[in-house]
Parts: sequence; structure tokens; C-alpha cells
Amino acid sequence: MEPKIQKITPNLWFNTQAEEAVQYYASIFQDVKIGRMTRYSKEGFEIHGMPEGTVLTIEFQIAGQEFTAMNGGDAFTFNEAVSFIINCTSQEEVDYYWDKLTAGGDESAQVCGWLKDKFGVSWQVVPVQLNEMLMDEDSTKADRVMRALLQMKKLELSELQKAYEG
Repeated sequence: MEPKIQKITPNLWFNTQAEEAVQYYASIFQDVKIGRMTRYSKEGFEIHGMPEGTVLTIEFQIAGQEFTAMNGGDAFTFNEAVSFIINCTSQEEVDYYWDKLTAGGDESAQVCGWLKDKFGVSWQVVPVQLNEMLMDEDSTKADRVMRALLQMKKLELSELQKAYEG
């Protein structure tokens, strides 16, 4: 039986911290599997300035979502144009991921549950109830929620619920 291959796999380009980042994510998320790893040959130094034996790529999964982390040097950096949404079922879960991912990262410039972890990767930590509130047929309720949402860095479910209920 052939292994199932995910059609689209996000590839995260790190300078030299791919292995550290994968271990970091494995310490935060419960359902993490670390897979195959490739290493630079001596040609890696000539192309990317990476010493022979340095990790090139690491395959890993978070909650069944496949990723690849790679050490590619400093040619590219992360920005907010791409982020990963963490759908949370409770405020406790929002708090957990927010606290873990902002440790050494950045929450100051972001709103609406958006943050950067210590590697510069952007995440959105969102209670699943938010979409239902924003999609309510009563536009007055949805507008109040949006107004409250735009004032928050870390999302507070109780405050969003108060706005929803008026």
C-alpha cells in the first residue's frame, strides 16, 4: 500500500533553525509527528553556505497537517502574508496557544488573534465560535462582534460573546 501524499504541503523556510523550530512546535502541539530528514551534502556549502551534515529539510505533521521545514539561509524571511489558523474550542485553548506561541515572539503589532512566534511565523489563534457570530444573519450582531474583534490582540471569547448578545 502506497503512503497517502498530501496534495499541498506548506514549506517553511528557516535560516538555520528548522530542526529547532520543529522541536519547538512539537513541544506546543499535542498531535505532532516528526518524519524524514534530509541533510546538506558538501555542495550545500557552495549553494547555501550550509556545512555538510546540516539539516536541509524535516517533514512533520501537526494534527494531521503535513509541513516541511527547511534550512535555506537568510535569503527569505517570514511575514504576515501567510499565517496558520489554530481553531480553538475554548478560551483556555486560546490562552494556551497564545501564551506558548508569543513566548519569545511578538504580539504587539498584531490584532484579531494574530501573533508571530519566536521564528517569525505568523499564527491566528481563533475560537471556533467566532465564525458563527460573524456569519449571523443579523448584521447588527455581526457588526458588533467585528467592532469588538478589531479592538483585540488576543481574542477573548467572553467579550466577543457580550458584543454578539448586545
